[in-house]
Order: sequence, then C-alpha cells, then structure tokens
Amino acid sequence: MVERFVLKRNLIFSLLLISGAGSSIFGQSKIDSLESKLKGKLNDSLRVRTYIRLSNEYSNVNIKNAIEAAEQAVQLSEAKNLLWGKGYSYFYLASLYQASGDFSTSTKYNNLALNIAFQRKDSLSLASCYNNLGLNYYSFGKYDEAYFYYTQSYQLARLLKKDSLGMAIALHNIATVFKELGQYDRALDYLKLSQTISTAIKDRESKAYNYDEIGDIFRKKKLYDSALHALKYSIHVARELKMNVIDLESRTLNNVARTYLDIGDNAKALHYYDTVHAIFEKTEDEFGLAQVDLGRAMVYMKEKKFDQALKLMESSAEVAKKTNAWSLGFECFKNLAALHEQKGDYKKALDYYKQFKSLEDSLFSQGMQAKLLQDQIRFETASKEDQIKALTKLEEMRKDEIKKQSLIRNILAVTMALTIFLLINVYRSGQRRVRINKLLMEHQDEIKKRSIELEQLNEVKDKFFSIISHDLRSPMNALSAILDLMDQDRIKPEEFSRLNKELRKQFTHTKSLINNLLDWALLQMDKLKTQPEKFDLRTVVDDNFKMLASLHLKEIIMLNKVAPGTFGWGDLNIVNLVLRNLILNGLKFTESGGTIEVASREEGNDLVISIKDSGIGISPEVQALLFEKTSGYTTRGTANEKGTGLGLILSKEFVEKNGGRIWLESEVGKGSTFFFTIRKG
Repeated sequence: MVERFVLKRNLIFSLLLISGAGSSIFGQSKIDSLESKLKGKLNDSLRVRTYIRLSNEYSNVNIKNAIEAAEQAVQLSEAKNLLWGKGYSYFYLASLYQASGDFSTSTKYNNLALNIAFQRKDSLSLASCYNNLGLNYYSFGKYDEAYFYYTQSYQLARLLKKDSLGMAIALHNIATVFKELGQYDRALDYLKLSQTISTAIKDRESKAYNYDEIGDIFRKKKLYDSALHALKYSIHVARELKMNVIDLESRTLNNVARTYLDIGDNAKALHYYDTVHAIFEKTEDEFGLAQVDLGRAMVYMKEKKFDQALKLMESSAEVAKKTNAWSLGFECFKNLAALHEQKGDYKKALDYYKQFKSLEDSLFSQGMQAKLLQDQIRFETASKEDQIKALTKLEEMRKDEIKKQSLIRNILAVTMALTIFLLINVYRSGQRRVRINKLLMEHQDEIKKRSIELEQLNEVKDKFFSIISHDLRSPMNALSAILDLMDQDRIKPEEFSRLNKELRKQFTHTKSLINNLLDWALLQMDKLKTQPEKFDLRTVVDDNFKMLASLHLKEIIMLNKVAPGTFGWGDLNIVNLVLRNLILNGLKFTESGGTIEVASREEGNDLVISIKDSGIGISPEVQALLFEKTSGYTTRGTANEKGTGLGLILSKEFVEKNGGRIWLESEVGKGSTFFFTIRKG
C-alpha cells in the first residue's frame, strides 16, 4: 500500500515553498475565507498562491475539491505563463494525485514540475520532485528506480545544507524501499537515522510517521505484539501533539486493522476498518474508501462470507479502474481470483487471475517507460519547436527576423546540449555514489571483521603465554627439585618409583602441550602447508592407539571399529594430530576400566569419524565453550590429569584447515562423542 502519510508531508512542504508559512490553519472558516478572497480582485501571482493554499486546506477534508483548486492554479499559471507558478502548481497537483491513487497522472505532473525546476535551477524543488517520482515508482513496484530517485532527493537536500526536513523525508522513504525488499534491519537503520535528523531540527511530528512505519515492518516480520505497540504509539504521539494529519491516522489505523487480520482476530480487524471507513467518508476520499473496502473484503473472505466479500472487492476494483490506481487494482484482481477459487468457481478465478497478470505486466511496463530523461527532453523539444514555428511566420513578413531566428536556434541547441549533459552527469554521479557507498560499506565490514579477529588472536596469544609460563615451569621445577634430592641421597627407592610415575604423567602432559603450541604457532604463521594424500583410516587409528597405550596413562579399553578398507583423503599429519588430541581427551575424562571407540561412516563425499568415550560427559554450558579460541576452557581429568584447553581449539583449526568440520554430542554421566569430517579416499 502506498505511503500516503508521506504525501501529506509533501503537500505541507510545497506550501512552505510558496508562502514561507510555518504551518497550515485547518477548518471550514479558513476555506471560506480563501474562497471569499478569490472572488475579489487579486493579481495573477497572488491568485495562484491563494488557489494552492485553498487546495491545501481542502486536502484535509475533501481530496476532490483539493484537486480542483490545484487544477485552477495550474490553468492560471499556464495561461499567464508564470514559470514559478507552473512549477509549484504542477508539483502540488502531482502530490494530490498521488494521495488519490492516480499515480500515472501524478507521474505526468511530476515530470512537468521537474522540467520547470531545471529551468529555474531550483535545487530545493528538484529535491522535492525527485522524492515524488520515487513515491510514484514505489507504487509501481519499481523499487530500484524508487531507490535512485530517493537517493537523488537526499543528495540534493544534503547539498542545500539547510534542508534537513527534506533529508529526513528522503531517508524515511529509502527505508520503505528496503522494507518492501524484505531487508527489515536495514530499513530500521534508515528510520533511526531519519529520526535522528528530525530530532536535531525539533521536528517532533516525525516520530509519529516513523513509528507507523516501524509497526508495519514488525507486522511483516510477524512480530505482531511489537507491531501493535509501535502503531498505537504512533497514534498516541500524533494525538498528543494535536497533529491534524488525517492521512497519517487513517493509514496507521489501517495498519492496525491489517495486523489484527494477520493475527486472525477478525472482529478487531473489522472494528478498525470501520473506523478508517468513517474517516474517509467524512473527507469523501474515494480512493481511501476503496482501500478500506478491500481490507474488509479480505476479512469477510476469511469468514467464508463470500457474497459480502465479492461485493466490496468488485466495488474497490471499479474505483481502481476509475482512478487509474494500478496498485489497488492489482490487489483487487489477485484477491478476486482467490475468492472465486475458494467458492469453487474456477472459470471466474482464472479470468480474474488473467486480469491480475495482465495488470501486473502493464503496471511494470508503464513504470519502465516513465523515464525522467525522456520526458525532460520531449518537453524541452516540444516547447522550443513552438517558438521556432512562430518565428518562421514572422520571417515571411520581416527579413531582418532571419538573423534573430538563427541566433535563437543556436541558443536553443546549446541549451539543449547543456541540459542533456547536465542530466547525464547527474545520473552518472548518482550511480557512482551508489557504487562508492556500497564499496565503503563492504570495506568497513571487512575492517570490523579483521579487528575482531585481531582482538581474538591477542586474547589467544595472552592465554598461550600464560600457559607457557605456568604449565611448562611447574614440571621443570619439579624435575629440578627431584634431581637435587637425588644428589643428596634423600630419596628412597620406593619413593622414587612413585615420583617416577608422577613425573612421567607430568612430562606426558608437557610433551602434548609443547607439540600443540608448536603446531599452533605454525598454523598462525601460515607456515603449515597441507599435503593431502590417500591413507588407510583403520591403520592410522591402530597406530595412534599403540602410541597412546605405550604411555600407560590408564587401564582403558581402546576399540577400533573402523571397517577394513576405509580410505580417507587429507593431510596425514593433521589427521593424526586431531585423532591424538581427541583420544587423549577421552582418556582424560574416562575412569580406568572404561572404553574409547573410534568409528567412521560415509556421508556423501565425506567420511565422518567419531571418537566415543564412556566418561563423565560434558554439560551443555561447557560444550558451548570448548571450541572457542578466547575461552580455552579446561578442567582436571578423572585421575586429576591437567589440561590447557588447547587441544580442542587446535583440533577445530586443523580440521577446518583440512577442509572439514568438527562437533560433539554429550550427556553428563553418559560419556561424549566427538565427530570430525575428512574427504573420502
């Protein structure tokens, strides 16, 4: 549905351009005063301004009367050839046709207004025209074109420096494009930026507009409670500020109704649709009534009240056809097709579906044809050709006019060339800005990612230095103390046997730590090069079992359940390191008499290798920390074995270096199973 409340802001903004007034006074007394003024003697410029002010007053109570008054301003400006009057009245009339749902006519007048703005070099009007064109293309579903015009409007408003309101409106509209594209987080970011600018210029009304849009985003994300909260807050702000903006409240109430429809609360949906219907009846807004009728029809269709739904949908479709409201007709035909399908009338359903597709094709093709540059050149060419014909007739009566006509032709040619050059450069500049902004965003994301990685590596480095200073120093100190005692013959044979066993355990841990640290250092310096080869997985597992069994760590049964003839493909050193670390981890947390099983299974082009132990298991909280670089979680084993937390971190990095992935499954008291993948040989 078109963002009609934004159109209302454009109408007010247009009036500010013409009169310099800070606000519009609403009410029948003001309308009567302006109409009375028009009956008196006014010069042409003042009469044009008065027609536009009258149109602005009518826009709050009767959209048809507002359009009639704006058309009077257009006719008078064209008749008297008031360039500024044509520019402002074209723009104002374009905004009113947008509000009424006639976007094709709106596009026509927007292009006329844009042409005048170029002639007058009026950057403020250019920004407003670009914004209006964006709204038109938005209604056509041409979001790429809408985005281009919105960004052009923003850039012009930004260059003007003082036009912060124009910047805020453009950013708001850009957010609506991302909303329709399903990029909700980015849309919310733009709304936040728009609100920041509005707050800075004390535009308190913007909060009502932005929260209405936020509510619609939450509805599309199916966050219905949040949607209703935001929408009702929008209404609260509008009423608290005593904002007499009917389009805003009607749109917000319509969004509330649609939210309740999505939830399935048909009674509340109908209640809000009825409220909006009453507002549009008061203002005689035919297009608004048609939109509400379509919403009510969708409620009735859900309740299987097909006759009531059909009547409302057909009425809405008639209004869409009458007002050239393509987007509304598009929705009507789509829902009429669905309604007849539910009724079982498949022939009519197919007919309406064909009309829906035909209108869809027509809508998009016409949207593509409405190009700003083509309309600008066509208008300029037609205008100048009329002048040339007039001069040609005068040439027949006066020969001296030939030189003048030639001079005028040359001036026109130069003007046309300069105009085309300017338009091309504006367009290319916009495209370059879009590309540069995209590259800057990607570069910022990359820098942020690298910064996070460096912080993590710093934390890992600090942890590894802490491990080196503590875990390597302790066994060395213990060995030194024992050697001193041996020199002094203060160790008995039976004590030496016990100390020997303890020292073996400590140096086994130290050897594992040194190997892991060296492997990690190579990996971080990118000196570790993988050399993939084909290998017998069962043999590799047997070799690791034999090596670890020779350490006499615990009396634990180690079972090789890898099927004979199972071949893997990868770096053998990496596979050995990962297997050794995972088996040692299982030995550490398994009581004597337990089991360690290594098995494999095929999964597509990969082998999934599992290392299962019958140990104490791992809690879910600890599982989340095991592979994190910066956590380095460790705890003592069942025989008080020490750990550093490096083994699993290294295993993860090496598995990924080898092109695989690693994970675990565990339950406290029932053991753990670690899995990692390699390619099949």
